[in-house]
Amino acid sequence: MKKAKILIVDDNELSRQNLSELMTACGYDVKTVEDGREAMKAFLEDHYDITITDLQMPHVDGLELLRFAKEMAPDHVVIIITGYGTVNNAVEAMKLGAFDFISKPLKDDLVRITVQRAVSYAQLREENVHLRDHLKEKYDLGKLQGYSDCMKKVFSTIEKVADSDSTVLIYGESGTGKELVAKAIHFNSSRKNNPLVPVNCGAIPEDLLESELFGHEKGAFTGAIRSRAGRFELAQGGTLFLDEIGDMSPSLQVKVLRAIQEKQYERIGGVKTFEADVRIIAATHQNLEKAVEEKKFREDLFYRINVIPIYLPPLRERGPDIAILANHFLHEISAKKGKRPGVVSQEVMACLIQYPWPGNVRELQNLMEMLVVMKTSDEITIDDLPDKFRHQCRTEPAPQILDLPEEGFDYNAAVTQFEKGLLLKALELSGGVKNKAAKLLALNRTTLVEKLKRFQLGD
Repeated sequence: MKKAKILIVDDNELSRQNLSELMTACGYDVKTVEDGREAMKAFLEDHYDITITDLQMPHVDGLELLRFAKEMAPDHVVIIITGYGTVNNAVEAMKLGAFDFISKPLKDDLVRITVQRAVSYAQLREENVHLRDHLKEKYDLGKLQGYSDCMKKVFSTIEKVADSDSTVLIYGESGTGKELVAKAIHFNSSRKNNPLVPVNCGAIPEDLLESELFGHEKGAFTGAIRSRAGRFELAQGGTLFLDEIGDMSPSLQVKVLRAIQEKQYERIGGVKTFEADVRIIAATHQNLEKAVEEKKFREDLFYRINVIPIYLPPLRERGPDIAILANHFLHEISAKKGKRPGVVSQEVMACLIQYPWPGNVRELQNLMEMLVVMKTSDEITIDDLPDKFRHQCRTEPAPQILDLPEEGFDYNAAVTQFEKGLLLKALELSGGVKNKAAKLLALNRTTLVEKLKRFQLGD
């Protein structure tokens, strides 16, 4: 187990040195500072498991430092050192969230025991956080992130349909996270303890896809030297995720339709009928309604899988989610690579928001990984971006950043007013033609119509 890192804060040099020597002898990684201001700076620059601080110090006292630490990291463990006559203040510190307090003069045994309990508590809290994160990734909404209205609609739909056996069809461009939606649905369903089996219908050659789905018996075709179970069989009792189902050949569509409709199938070259107790989640980047009209996709299969449609919007339509996802990937990737996450400059973030993201969330994730690997300072600046992003910033002005008054203002009301103004201006410039207004704002027409209804604009 890694050494616990302890920050010691005391304006008395002798007390600070004695406590540091005691904690170092106990095997802890120790840093000392002489006042609360230095402690705040150290707290921002590095991660500490425990802070031990004197209560009475000039400039920034122990209570103020405690408040700061709890604002920055609510779970951070703080031990207060208090002298005679400051017990009442120590009690106040406990109310503010201090783990414990130790009275002066310090006794080595008491300090060791108190710090040992604090370290054990901190490590337990950290393990619980990791466990919750693991369970959330596995059973909650996975790595889906977002606060935009369109993503809230996706989350709401997932919660409603997850624990049913209804077939779901996920629409969306490549890289928008369709498989993450499928995982979120499965792991929130009653089938979560059984397999989720994915198959990419567009990545497997047509002559092999049937065998992948239904399996085959020994000798069914050249090279079939043994019997093999298919994905339907492997997903028994669970969920089968048919990704890019629009790429499936018409002849195979007939067999998949029968398996879904009758919940039965046979292996290639076999006579035994297998029961298909699986939930089907399908996904596609294609317009299947248009494919049906063009006779490229079977109408009966389309209506069989399109019971509950979920539209996953492209990143360019998700507005504020771009900044949220960028910071999420920055911290996640930095942690995996053992690097400090740093910060994204305001100019860079403006560029990311302007960029159209043809590769969607996957492209943003790849960009952030490149920046984490290549960056040489704590701040990601415009010079760190690839040429195509810098060109985007040169050709399109950055969005105006409003001054924030000292007294603050209503953020939600300001954003709503700004969005309504954009919609009204687009309608004015387009003469009220919604298709043109949507193009002016780089939105889908359906997204524009939903926003107009929400703000009660237009007819």
